[in-house]
Amino acid sequence: MSRKKKVIMTAQDIERALARIALQILERNLHTEEIVIVGIHTGGVFLADRIHSIIKKREKVSLPSGSLDITLYRDDWSRVTQNPIVKKTDIPFEIEGKTLVLVDDVLYTGRTIRAALDAIMDFGRPSSIQLAVLMDRGGRELPIQADYTGMEIQVEPNQHIHVLLHENADIDEVVLDQSN
Repeated sequence: MSRKKKVIMTAQDIERALARIALQILERNLHTEEIVIVGIHTGGVFLADRIHSIIKKREKVSLPSGSLDITLYRDDWSRVTQNPIVKKTDIPFEIEGKTLVLVDDVLYTGRTIRAALDAIMDFGRPSSIQLAVLMDRGGRELPIQADYTGMEIQVEPNQHIHVLLHENADIDEVVLDQSN
């Protein structure tokens, strides 16, 4: 079985997309003091940190930001492994009544986001939750849509999108991987 890989976003494309997402968040939410940013482990955390940095640099304001582990909230974790690896959830601020921007790397079936919504509610009730994703690959199983998207691409079930970020891969690029 051979594998074909194709770079669909370069480091510059990722940087441009994140800058656009940050600006869209600011345009849609005029009161920055109400915004909190939470990244979903693992890729969403790195992207949330980058969006946070862009907003801080542009607006000279540091929004509360944190990370969310959804492992035990997934509806399929027991099918994947009997010993799930739980990462740290770090939300050291109040989310009650805030506009929470949830960040993930790839939106596919919607199941990760559904799990994240369940997990978030354990911390309080935000006034609204907005979703920012770098890649929307289509193929939804649940009625979940992103508010902010870096790139939309229709991907076949035998194809996979890998978001490689220098925080964990020493390179910034998004790769489409196809098994034949």
